[in-house]
Amino acid sequence: MRTKATLLLLIAVLCYGLTSAAARHHHHHHEEEEEGGGDWRREREEREEMEERGEDMFLLRDWKRVVHTDAGEMRVLRSFRGQRSGERTTRIGLITMEPCSLFIPQYTDSSLILFVREGEARMGTTYRTDRVERSLRKGDVYRLPAGSAFYLVNTGETQRLHVVCSIDVDASEDLPMRNFQSFFLGGGPNPASILTGFDPQTLATAFNVSKGEVEEILSREKEGPIVHMTDSHQPSPWSKFMDLEEQDRLRRLQKAVRVNRDEDEQGQIKWSWRKRLDSVLGRRRRPENGDEWGHHQAPDSCNLYHRSPDFRNDYGWSVTLDESDYKPLRHSGIGIYLVNLSAGSMMAPHVNPTATEYGIVLSGSGTVQIGYPNGSSALNARVKEGDVFWIPRYFPFCQISSKSGPLEFFGFTTSARRNRPQFLAGGNSVLRAMGGPELATSFDVSDKRLERLLRAQRESVILPSPEAAGRPEKSFDDDLVMDF
Repeated sequence: MRTKATLLLLIAVLCYGLTSAAARHHHHHHEEEEEGGGDWRREREEREEMEERGEDMFLLRDWKRVVHTDAGEMRVLRSFRGQRSGERTTRIGLITMEPCSLFIPQYTDSSLILFVREGEARMGTTYRTDRVERSLRKGDVYRLPAGSAFYLVNTGETQRLHVVCSIDVDASEDLPMRNFQSFFLGGGPNPASILTGFDPQTLATAFNVSKGEVEEILSREKEGPIVHMTDSHQPSPWSKFMDLEEQDRLRRLQKAVRVNRDEDEQGQIKWSWRKRLDSVLGRRRRPENGDEWGHHQAPDSCNLYHRSPDFRNDYGWSVTLDESDYKPLRHSGIGIYLVNLSAGSMMAPHVNPTATEYGIVLSGSGTVQIGYPNGSSALNARVKEGDVFWIPRYFPFCQISSKSGPLEFFGFTTSARRNRPQFLAGGNSVLRAMGGPELATSFDVSDKRLERLLRAQRESVILPSPEAAGRPEKSFDDDLVMDF
């Protein structure tokens, strides 16, 4: 009897010890998940959200009209962004302006990269202490850093101006507003100028004019942020602004962002808006002998259509722009590309290992296909002019032009470094480079059979349609068609 009691006591102690150890292990494992396992949990939740939303996740249609007047509008598309650390908050914007119209002087809390899709424009801005004005035409790219004052004029007398822009919100800044925000330098009741946030007497003192003159100037503009410049519409103070000589216009623009402030009883120090913001945020001032890129002059625009294609064959061409090609991209973290596919051709299935990609169809129609990591289809959708799509980093994808005509699309990537895509088919595919019995074993086919599949396509990067390649559409047995 005593032996049984002792045995039961030992079993109870052993069970208690195992239970306590399991609890401690679970608690420790839970702490590890809380401390270091957050990334993979967020990534899993992000992918689950993608699968739930399906194709709606990759075709972006949620436009928000942020500016609308008789003279034009600006719409902003909120791009999907995961919660992974280091992910950039990138949005796509579309600006449309009627002939002879002005997008009034302003600055934004986001870096902008402008791409002129159609039309011609004149853009005024300030660069360090210099006054700058640039003429932009179709295909031109220009970067405006966050906080840079600028205006945009459609110089065409009959043609609308269409501009595509990336809006790069710096989520690292500890600012109260994280969404894209314009701060209008000029304006009145509509739009409100940032100057109206000050007491009229303060402004009168700062500009060394009468209070009545300040109040009169700040009560005139009522047409909105985009205004007509022609005599056929109500007279606008911006018409008088644009009638000034170039140097006078830029001098007025520069003066609008400068405030005089008493430093002490012995004198005054001029503070520009940018210096004031830099002091608040603790940013390092640029060296006097050059800016952060080593430029002594304001950067110029870069035209994508005037660049030699990075790749061209009989079935299409592509142009990329990175920090080595256009210095202003160096600190933007944004790359640019332009692709033209002839009728029926495709950009070979590939993977971007360094960046997420956003694209907008400029002309034509076609199909975009994206695959999930688990091998299922994430997107297989027709796209047409104006459609916007995005491809997450590492996800396999391809674009296919319709047989009725060429497909041209433009876009941004979330890295300014040179992109080195890994192609899954064609003469330069990663599968052909690997080859060998190991890859054949992974497909459960013979080396010879796999070699025949991988060597059948002689073209690279941009591939022809079956008709253009001079072969029927089904040249292989069904069991040889691999879905990567």
